[in-house]
Amino acid sequence: MKLATIRVPGGTAAVRVDGGTATETGHGDVGALLRSCRWRQVAEAARGRTHLTADLEYAPVVPRPGKIVCVGLNYRDHILEMGRALPEFPTLFSKYPEALIGAYDDIVLPAESEAIDWEAELAVVVGTRVRRADPAAAAAAVAGYSVLNDVTARDWQFRTPQWHQGKTFEATTPFGPFLVTPDEADAASGLALTGEVDGETVQRADTSGLVFDPAALIRYVSRIVTLQPGDVIATGTPGGVGHARTPQRYLADGQVLTTRVSGVGECRNTARRERTDG
Repeated sequence: MKLATIRVPGGTAAVRVDGGTATETGHGDVGALLRSCRWRQVAEAARGRTHLTADLEYAPVVPRPGKIVCVGLNYRDHILEMGRALPEFPTLFSKYPEALIGAYDDIVLPAESEAIDWEAELAVVVGTRVRRADPAAAAAAVAGYSVLNDVTARDWQFRTPQWHQGKTFEATTPFGPFLVTPDEADAASGLALTGEVDGETVQRADTSGLVFDPAALIRYVSRIVTLQPGDVIATGTPGGVGHARTPQRYLADGQVLTTRVSGVGECRNTARRERTDG
């Protein structure tokens, strides 16, 4: 099943997407749908207002997650090529909902930064309240997968040993367009992940190369805090980021960033330099 949050007059609506048609579920967004009782059955049975998918404008698939937990250093080949040992525990940081944009919205290049970089990622959306999950509960807690790009202000990220300030600039993080349930996309079996800048492939990986897969991340994070329906885990990015290149490369005004996960979807976003008064 494929779900999305679309923009409609006066707000947003959760929809089930079937081919060229999207049917409203009666919820304001996918996060609200996931918080409802028996959300899968509700979405499957939805018979609300319908839309042609060609006419849709997508909001972030979960516009305001309670938590956005991001993971660093999580692709095996990239870690090894950098000469590092595989981590014993996930490297975690967070992002605020204000950072999220829709799958085709413009990325804001903030006036404060001259080093905005790309990080193509698979996102996991939680569908069940879970605390200290065992392996079975962690796997069952995956509502589905989406596409995310953890666009990063490198000059702010490395101001201190803590990465957070470079990771959550407002209106920088594409997320969507769909949530695809695990019966249609299986991260463990391997999903192709690519990132492109103006049509040039700059990142390419397979999710089977994750050190900590989605279920392992849910198990780990749920030992720290209760995960709730609609929470998001960004699973990390492979090699190919601009900051690690020689010479270093960053997004420029007008460039198009495309982030794609096979079987899940694609975000295509134009970078636009922020204009500020004065």
